[in-house]
Amino acid sequence: MRSIAGKLTFAFLLVGLTGAILVAVIVQQQTRRAFDQFVLNQDQQTLVDYLIQYYQRNQQWVGVTETLAASAGQPTPPVHSDERFRQDWKRFILVGSDRRVVFSPQPGQVGQLVSDSELKNAYLLESAGQTAGWLLLDPGPPKWEAGSAEGLFLQRVTGAVLLSALVAAALALVLGTLLAFTLTRTLRELTEATVAIAAGKLGRQVKVRSKDELGKLAASFNQMSVDLEKATQSRRQMTADIAHDLRSPLSVLTGYAEALSDGKLTGNAEIYQILDQETRHLGRLVDDLRTLSLADSGDLPLLMQDITPQELLTRAANAHRVQAEGKKIALQVEVDAGLPEIRVDIERMAQVLGNLLRNALRYTNEGGEIRLSAKLVTGMVYLAVADNGSGIASEELPFIFERSYRGDQARNQMEGETGLGLAIARSLVEAQGGKLSVESQLGVGTQFTIVLPIRG
Repeated sequence: MRSIAGKLTFAFLLVGLTGAILVAVIVQQQTRRAFDQFVLNQDQQTLVDYLIQYYQRNQQWVGVTETLAASAGQPTPPVHSDERFRQDWKRFILVGSDRRVVFSPQPGQVGQLVSDSELKNAYLLESAGQTAGWLLLDPGPPKWEAGSAEGLFLQRVTGAVLLSALVAAALALVLGTLLAFTLTRTLRELTEATVAIAAGKLGRQVKVRSKDELGKLAASFNQMSVDLEKATQSRRQMTADIAHDLRSPLSVLTGYAEALSDGKLTGNAEIYQILDQETRHLGRLVDDLRTLSLADSGDLPLLMQDITPQELLTRAANAHRVQAEGKKIALQVEVDAGLPEIRVDIERMAQVLGNLLRNALRYTNEGGEIRLSAKLVTGMVYLAVADNGSGIASEELPFIFERSYRGDQARNQMEGETGLGLAIARSLVEAQGGKLSVESQLGVGTQFTIVLPIRG
């Protein structure tokens, strides 16, 4: 039995059958015990009434032995015709008021003295307020004859209990099969979807049929499948973009190299400068890819140091101030007083801020403004790079951190640009325990915000 459905069905059947058998045994025993006690109580009362009537008539027990003994083998005692009082009535001992045995199924016991301890559980016989004797009853259960009414009743009860057990077992089998099928249906669909994804059919979805653990598993699988499809598509797009990025400088380098080798061109400062620029472009692309790879694998080396937000932003602003002045763009640093230090990799964070500043400078017109700010909000330091440039379209905002994404306004290919800058910036910020987000509006400007924990 290899399938989970088969195992669950067998388990449900086993539990149901075991429960049905236990219930049947307990019900049968309890019913027999209660019935025996009920009939025995009725017989005891009948016997007590008979003996008290005998004593009241005779005012003594003389002759009771002969009267009871004469009824041996009869279905009922004399002077009594109750059908429930079978020959089991003889299973008692009659003790007189002098504590001596008056009647016993074993004649050898007649006349013997009975101790007080033996009379503790005896039934007291009274007549006119005086003790007439005691009745000692056999505690054993009566044995009902096969054809008696009592025997037929117990036989029917036993049959009903067995039938109920069989019906319960059958219901357990049916319900167990249905429940096992229902529980494993999602697992079967997940298995089929997993096989399909392994075969390259990405984005496969399964139906979420419940809100329990299996439903959550199905929902998580669907999300994983969608994310995997997006990641695969992004990877393919990035591979194509990288191939294109590599092809362009390589084509330039190859063309110039062949021309110089064939003597079609003579080397000069301008050609060497072009070769140097394309080589640097290739180097930046390789460095960016390596940084992303290390960040993805969690192996990105970080040198965490304490620094104030003021120092970090001022350093980034000073590195780009000449470029900002060249475009007549105002570059300001605004930091709230008393901000605590943050613990970051200073060089990596300078790389992030530099990337954000270059984007801001690229899309801010002359006479514009770029503001670097820092503030403390609910125990976190917020670093922001805001400009009043062209802005980013709302439909492009969800994708600008994806690798090699280039929108009309946000990620146009520029000289020396690899298309991985914002993806690298996000990876570097997250590697240091922070978050990078963006807000933008066309024609109004863009603001990138870095949220970092304060030094712990």
